[in-house]
Amino acid sequence: MRHSGASSRLGCFAAATVIAFAVASCNREEQATPAPVRVVRTITVEPPRQAPDLTFTGHIEAQDQASLSFRIGGRLAERLVGLGASVREGETVARLDPENELNDLRSAQAVLTAAQGDLRKAENQFQRQSHLLERHITTQADFESAKQALTAARAQVDAAQARVRSAEDVVGFTTLKADAPGIVTRVGAEPAEVVAAGRMIVQLARREGRDAVFEIPADLARQLTPDMQVRVALAGEAGAEATGRVREIAPQADPVTRTFQIRVGLTDPAPAFRLGAAVSGSIRDSGGGAIAIPATALTQRDQGIGVWVVDPKALTVSLRKLDVTSSDPAAARIAKGLDIGDIVVTAGAGLLREGQRVRLIGAEPR
Repeated sequence: MRHSGASSRLGCFAAATVIAFAVASCNREEQATPAPVRVVRTITVEPPRQAPDLTFTGHIEAQDQASLSFRIGGRLAERLVGLGASVREGETVARLDPENELNDLRSAQAVLTAAQGDLRKAENQFQRQSHLLERHITTQADFESAKQALTAARAQVDAAQARVRSAEDVVGFTTLKADAPGIVTRVGAEPAEVVAAGRMIVQLARREGRDAVFEIPADLARQLTPDMQVRVALAGEAGAEATGRVREIAPQADPVTRTFQIRVGLTDPAPAFRLGAAVSGSIRDSGGGAIAIPATALTQRDQGIGVWVVDPKALTVSLRKLDVTSSDPAAARIAKGLDIGDIVVTAGAGLLREGQRVRLIGAEPR
């Protein structure tokens, strides 16, 4: 019986040993199982290509333009200048029919004449009452009444004079003069038309300063900044070029064309850059010196945006953090983080982890 118990204990011990050995073997097999080799698509980073200049077309306008208009409405009697005319400062460009305004002036002058006559009568009456009061021939009440009449007469003259000055100003408003020298670029009314106050009669372009005006798409507008230098060439005339700087960028797109207007102030343009002349503008592509890779290569991790770079000898990957200057659905421009010749994963990056072995598409498995 003792021998039988010892044999039973020995059997249990042997079974436990076998089970423990089996579990340990399984653990060693699990620990030794490597991560699966992923098949990935890659590119080799190449030197950045010099991008061509970005070009756009436009026309020449004056930097400063003014719409000349009458301050009052009326019938346009004459317009003395036409499209393209050169105008001096103070030169008359148009006139309204002044008949109604002259009648108002005559009426105001007549009222003034009558008020001045009443004032002379009031002055004489006041002087007479003053002398009589000194001799105690008149009453104090009559003297005060004459004094008040004189004050009222003077006020009437002042009011009449103000009306005359106002009527004279209105008569002057029937003549439209240029406030600065320039060139007529538009006309807005013809003789015999009845025009409202504020309606543009002629548009005057100042002689100083020229702008090249362009309508450009949104993607190009994003690359422009105020004061950026632009090279402007005159269409149809070889060698006629000027430089300028971006002066204005429209804050909103045109509702019809969906383009943005920019104005480039030209620096000392040649006389050939006439108003309305067709021009082309060009700037250097801001992304021309950056490394470009497919946007699908980018991966977002806790450390930021990066790419998986393949070690060509070990065929393992490591995450490389990048400084991305710009990105669109097709490509990303990299300022820092990649070197020429680096092998970058462009497809399959979402399943990778640090140090994982990979096989490049088209390569023989190792």
